Amino acid sequence: MNIRLAAPLQRNSIVDGEGIRAVVWTQGCTHNCPGCHNPETHDLTGGTLVDIEELKKEIRSLSEENGVTLSGGDPFFQPKECLEVAKCCHECGLNVWCYTGYTYEQLMALAKKKKQILAFLQEIDVLVDGPFILKEKSYDVKFRGSKNQRIIDVRQSLKTNKVVEIPKYRYVENAVPEEREIKVYI
Repeated sequence: MNIRLAAPLQRNSIVDGEGIRAVVWTQGCTHNCPGCHNPETHDLTGGTLVDIEELKKEIRSLSEENGVTLSGGDPFFQPKECLEVAKCCHECGLNVWCYTGYTYEQLMALAKKKKQILAFLQEIDVLVDGPFILKEKSYDVKFRGSKNQRIIDVRQSLKTNKVVEIPKYRYVENAVPEEREIKVYI
């Protein structure tokens, strides 16, 4: 089985989820969000076809990362292939984050028709959902580009049948930044 990727496996990312991560950049997305920072990943026939077994071999060789992020493009345009990647990550003890332009609710509706979507969701630990909205763009939100996007605990959401956002990442309008102790080393 092949997966269509926009780039080789990226190692040592600190901006695509919590911890030190590897990133699988999938190819293909039709959301076409204005202001998208990866428009070159939209073409459904672009990128490079990669044997999933080769990608899994690379994932198994990771030594510094504690997780893998599936981004793109939109990984849900290749749910069967991304499911295999996510399973491999869990077998290696790596957590799985996934970015999508779909909302969690849209994915659950799509899963009723396409069972692979639910199977893929079940192998994701954290989902960053929703389209990038240029007018909601913010540098005050962690691990996402716009305030509308949510960082979701997928396992808890599936268990409770409602969206469970991870509290420490929830965006609160006009929140006062926490005060931080500044240490001076002499």
